[in-house]
Amino acid sequence: MTKMTDGFVKKFPSILCVNPWIHDFAAYDFWSRPLGLLSLAAVLQQHGFDVSYIDCTDRFHPKASPMAPDARCGRGPYLKTPIAKPSGLEHMPRTYCRYGIKKSWFAESLRALPAPDLVLVTSIMTYWYPGVKETIAVIKEVFPDTTVVLGGVYARLCEAHARQHTGADVVAPLVSETGILNLVGALTGVIREIQFDPEDLDTWPPPAFALEHKTPFVPVLTTRGCPFSCPYCASPFLHPGPMQRRSPISVAKEIGFWHQRHGIRDFVFYDDALLVNAEDHFIPLAESLIGQGLPLRFHTPNALHIREITEKTATLMKQMGMQTIRLGLETASFEGRESFDNKVTRDAFTRAVACLKKTGFRREQVGAYLLVGLPGQELSGIDDAINIVAKAGITPIPAYYTPIPHTKLWDAAVKASPYDLEADPVFTNNALLPCVPEGFSWKLLSHIKQQVAAAAP
Repeated sequence: MTKMTDGFVKKFPSILCVNPWIHDFAAYDFWSRPLGLLSLAAVLQQHGFDVSYIDCTDRFHPKASPMAPDARCGRGPYLKTPIAKPSGLEHMPRTYCRYGIKKSWFAESLRALPAPDLVLVTSIMTYWYPGVKETIAVIKEVFPDTTVVLGGVYARLCEAHARQHTGADVVAPLVSETGILNLVGALTGVIREIQFDPEDLDTWPPPAFALEHKTPFVPVLTTRGCPFSCPYCASPFLHPGPMQRRSPISVAKEIGFWHQRHGIRDFVFYDDALLVNAEDHFIPLAESLIGQGLPLRFHTPNALHIREITEKTATLMKQMGMQTIRLGLETASFEGRESFDNKVTRDAFTRAVACLKKTGFRREQVGAYLLVGLPGQELSGIDDAINIVAKAGITPIPAYYTPIPHTKLWDAAVKASPYDLEADPVFTNNALLPCVPEGFSWKLLSHIKQQVAAAAP
């Protein structure tokens, strides 16, 4: 595309967006997509930029083994390649892998493109940065003269580390849909005025899922930010300011579009607070979706707030086609819980589960996340939590704690860990159980697996 500048025709810059590899001891695609990066891509497309996209974790790469997009409701295993363990993790008795497409495939995809004017790379888990680093290195080999910009969660939480260790030319920890045009303008010299209202989420362009090879599911984000401030969560740091919401009608229209135009059946809510103020948000959204009469399946891997589940919301979830419900229980130590978070009481948990079961949800559809490996956590408390959840008739799901900078628990995690968490984010990997005393982590992991297996019906 072109535009006129002072009487001259100037080509719009080409922007390559890249989702990097995952380096880890284990990884599985539980409805994971770089929603932020694809949202930035959509903004750039809307404003005339030539945008391309490569997903290094693409399960549907043309050279990969054929896979049914709707199998497992859109989930599935990544291709993996064993690689050397990072320094300091050699003691781990597990295989470390690059999860995603083969390195040669990525290089070929890059070489098939004209040299872009700018490359945007995202990042997610802080301890996945070795995959970010390797991704940027390959980009630099193919396009040595192109500026590479790194954004995303890791860049935001560990900015200084990202600047020093990833090889990115620019680290942009605060880049957003409302700021991407300024960033691209500063780096390319092409300035575009924003064409949507930053204060009205309904005016924002939908994420650019059409750039994917195949779209097995669509992530849906109806809310920006979270009204809670849990000590283990970085949401208040990543999304400061008041919570913003899309209108239920806008969300329902987007979901209907993806089903009717692209045949998508599975939709995954990425919200941190989907059910909060349900009368004004979730209830009209669910009623609108039910009214469309479409054969859809919905999933909530980010967890629902338990105290917001009532007979009405549970009934609507069932009628709209909710298939996977995750509850943010975190701990079943209800007494004195206010020092941890104030999201749920024992009565609220019991009532919510009763509502879901009465509505017809099965045990395998409903799971409660239980944090494991917190600083100073007692083993007896974990066992009690697993038993409480199992006796309630739903599935206990261990959520192994990852220490995250800029959270309330970070200082306690640093003190409790046998690893130097501040020196290298790779030591925050939850596979290590990084806040469990040295020598006890594997015993704890084995114990938890046995307890969960014993709790199964």
